[in-house]
Amino acid sequence: MPLQTATLGYPRIGKNREVKKALEAFWSNKSDAETLLKTVQGIAFTDWETQLKAGIDRIGIGDTTLYDHVLDWSMRFRLIPDRVRHLSGLDQYFAMARGKDGIPALEMTKWFDTNYHYLVPEIAANAKPEANFTDFLAMVQRATALLGERTVPIILSPVTLLSLSRYEGDLTAHLEKLLPLYCDLCSQLRALGIAEVQMHEPILVTGSGADVQEVMKTTYSQLAQVGIPIHLVTYFDDLGTTYPWVMELPVAGISLDFTRGNNLDLLKQHGFPAEKQLGVGIVDGRNVWKMRPEAVLSTLEVIRGIAPNVRLHPASSLQFVPYDATQETKLPEPLRNVLSFAEQKLEEIVILAQALAVDDPEGRLAVVQGQWQTFEQFSPVNSAVQDRLRNLTVNHLERAMPYEQRKKLQPPLPPFPTTTIGSFPQTSEVRQLRVKLKRGEITQAEYEAAIDAEIAKCIQIQEEAGLDVLVHGEFERTDMVEFFGQQLSGFAFTEHGWVQSYGSRCVRPPIIYGDVARTQPMTIREFKVAQSFTDKIMKGMLTGPVTMINWSFTRKDIPHSEQAMQIALALREEVADLEAAGAKMVQIDEPALREGLPLKPERWNDYLSWAVDAFRLAAGVAKPETQIHTHMCYSEFGDIIQHIERLDADVLSIENSRSNNETLFEITDAGYQHQVGNGVYDVHSPAVPSTELMVQQLKTGIANLPIEQIWVNPDCGLKTRRWEEVIPALKNMVAAAKIIREQGHDTQE
Repeated sequence: MPLQTATLGYPRIGKNREVKKALEAFWSNKSDAETLLKTVQGIAFTDWETQLKAGIDRIGIGDTTLYDHVLDWSMRFRLIPDRVRHLSGLDQYFAMARGKDGIPALEMTKWFDTNYHYLVPEIAANAKPEANFTDFLAMVQRATALLGERTVPIILSPVTLLSLSRYEGDLTAHLEKLLPLYCDLCSQLRALGIAEVQMHEPILVTGSGADVQEVMKTTYSQLAQVGIPIHLVTYFDDLGTTYPWVMELPVAGISLDFTRGNNLDLLKQHGFPAEKQLGVGIVDGRNVWKMRPEAVLSTLEVIRGIAPNVRLHPASSLQFVPYDATQETKLPEPLRNVLSFAEQKLEEIVILAQALAVDDPEGRLAVVQGQWQTFEQFSPVNSAVQDRLRNLTVNHLERAMPYEQRKKLQPPLPPFPTTTIGSFPQTSEVRQLRVKLKRGEITQAEYEAAIDAEIAKCIQIQEEAGLDVLVHGEFERTDMVEFFGQQLSGFAFTEHGWVQSYGSRCVRPPIIYGDVARTQPMTIREFKVAQSFTDKIMKGMLTGPVTMINWSFTRKDIPHSEQAMQIALALREEVADLEAAGAKMVQIDEPALREGLPLKPERWNDYLSWAVDAFRLAAGVAKPETQIHTHMCYSEFGDIIQHIERLDADVLSIENSRSNNETLFEITDAGYQHQVGNGVYDVHSPAVPSTELMVQQLKTGIANLPIEQIWVNPDCGLKTRRWEEVIPALKNMVAAAKIIREQGHDTQE
């Protein structure tokens, strides 16, 4: 008899990004709330149906969302900031997500070490949570009507919810208020006939896991009294030192990730409780490669020898991978045949369960093994790239002159120089240009002429706004990683491989399938065009090697460090070409540097060692008089500031508008000596910030940094905003900088 199978979550944007389109139609008043909700519910139904048809026994439901699942739980417990309490319904929900009429949105940050962003709940010390589970229970009832006993609601646990929040006061005090509401939810689910719930506890695999032992015991002791079986779910890493006491929690089952971390070693060392079911996360939920049958089967045999009562499932929610690899008909067949998106991962789980029970009578695992052998012939080693890596020395990672000396040679600018992070609005007209080129409706020359016209418009807008350092707008770039990957060997690109980054923002991560090398200059033409339109300084704009790695689907059999160094060599060539083209400033963005940190701090140094070296390899070729910028967003820097300093970038621009200046304080408390672009307004909100608001933000900067260190910029790129939002916001930003220039010395006092 086959083993039981399960899922822990599924993509929720729709195969054709229906949810994104419905959201944007609603926000632009082209559609109503009823249409939006019906669209989201329809996608959820289709996703459940797909899992049902695949033969999954226990289907995780409840992660469907309008914007963000963490925000949904904030709403269900009425963890609402005072600034939006006067609003209601979707107005309140989207004000928390995106801001409204000058009301700041919730802070956005990374969901553990993934590329998904969640909205950080804000909980006041005197918060009085209230339960409103109407939407969740209705979702469960819709799912049950289709799935019956296969329905397993997904609940974000109270401990993980609080641990991910910005709360005032004591976690235990907030937990005491929340726990009765969670017990009530479990009681209502039991009354609906639900036989089991998944309680998701990813906080247990982080460095904070050991700190929550007592509150975990309290939580599950109370939840167990409800009488509904609880399957405790962890993912993204191993349990580490928490393993022994987690095994003792009063739950019916525990899910572990066997694709990341060392859970297999922990299982061998400590065993597994005979009375519990082990959820085996054996198929990678965060990468797009098919399983390697021999390795997976050998791991499963070891696991079953220790814990015979097992259930197979992906190692995490499948929201981090696209829907269906069979749609990618334009990829080379040897590559396509070893790709596994969400639908293929369902098949893999079912095949493994059947193979363990009846020894794969249809030979499907042997087929997969053959596909991998064909792929290995398709993607040979690039010996030239390997030789360059072997010949690297420490000198390749060093600038020719220390920062204090080279900054005197770099371009002179007024105090509080103003700039942007890089991208400008990608209008429908700009996107249509790429579509027309792809379809052959316009020639390459016609496409470039149209892009050049957009660049000229962008330069004019920046000059009229009064910016000091300009950018070309990146209109030729679909995505900051995809654009570069398309010009590098070893990268492949999907047509339908969309995944959710946050809210309505979807991206198509590239697939790194082989050794990476630059085949031609990538940004020089557009840089020269942009510089021809202005006498002001134009920044060259590149995406850094670590972000390229962290925002791509990488090879699992090649270390990230090696893949990052290959990309850094390619970018090093581009930096040299930009200098030759006249660039006085080059920005190498690394927004994903911190998000790639391992979840356990004891592993940070190894990661940061090669990550920083990769950046330094890319930038090290720059002459002393060339100013190197980098940008990092939605990151806390306090605990890695020494590594940020080792980047040796001349200017570091940061997100600071949603974090109450915490990022700025961390940098200044550490005595950071290089220049800092203090992100003065939130580009992820449609609200146009006032000059007064940005003056206050800059005054905070002056109170913490010497004037000569401060730059003025938005907190991220402007790609997702509209021109009617961007133009007044930039004018207000420049006006704020001028006010501060006039008052700077007084303010500093």
